[in-house]
Amino acid sequence: MHTHSLQDLRDRFAPSDRLPVVFLGHGSPMNVIEDNAYSRAWSELGRSLPRPKAILVVSAHWMTRGTTLVDVSEMPRTIHDFYGFPQALFDQRYPAAGQPELAREVVALLRSHRAQEDDRWGLDHGAWAVLKFLYPDADVPVFQVSIDMGRGLAHQLEIGRSLSELRERGVLILGSGNVVHNLRAMRPGGAPLDFALEFDARFADRLAARDFAALADADGLGTLLHAAHPTVDHYMPALAIAGASDERDGLTFMTDAIDLGAVSMRSFVFHAQ
Repeated sequence: MHTHSLQDLRDRFAPSDRLPVVFLGHGSPMNVIEDNAYSRAWSELGRSLPRPKAILVVSAHWMTRGTTLVDVSEMPRTIHDFYGFPQALFDQRYPAAGQPELAREVVALLRSHRAQEDDRWGLDHGAWAVLKFLYPDADVPVFQVSIDMGRGLAHQLEIGRSLSELRERGVLILGSGNVVHNLRAMRPGGAPLDFALEFDARFADRLAARDFAALADADGLGTLLHAAHPTVDHYMPALAIAGASDERDGLTFMTDAIDLGAVSMRSFVFHAQ
């Protein structure tokens, strides 16, 4: 497996019927209305990606317990699941259509993972905050799949494996969270904290080695995991995307900075070589 820079990513997307899988570190909602390195990288990635027939999003912000829900709504609503931010963020809309027929197929695909239909959720900011840059015209159907917080880390790898067959059908599987996400330790303008650097580096190393079992081994990660993720909601989508990859994929890292001292903005793409 090779790692590449974002600059040559477009060339790495050889014509293929098999779509990449993408994980984006979404960070602060303010990235939606700021021109910064992250928003520019997401826009560039959107211009580089093959155009999908539909997008399936696994976001850190749709958490369930005991079941995996799949949004089957015709027109997913834009959810503003934050507070204390400028009005410009609450004015944002992402009016993409849903894909109910495919979403119901995904329910069947994930039946062994206690999947159920849902038509009440929509698109939370983990989804639309990055989709605004990937597909600014909101002209690709999109739907979300929840993360079951009642199951362990390895369960999300299994979810990704189950979803991986959708890559052959023109579906872009997109995870949105953060490889390190400790808001309690956050320091606006502060230097990266040691635990954030250590966990981010370990994650990147194990991901590149395809040692996904190590990434899902909570006991093995120990206190470092708890420091990086007091709760693991922002970590789960990264595991789902890892699970949806296979040995045929190349790996590209992008936006690998630590923001606010304790939030990794590392993003990555698994793609055909």
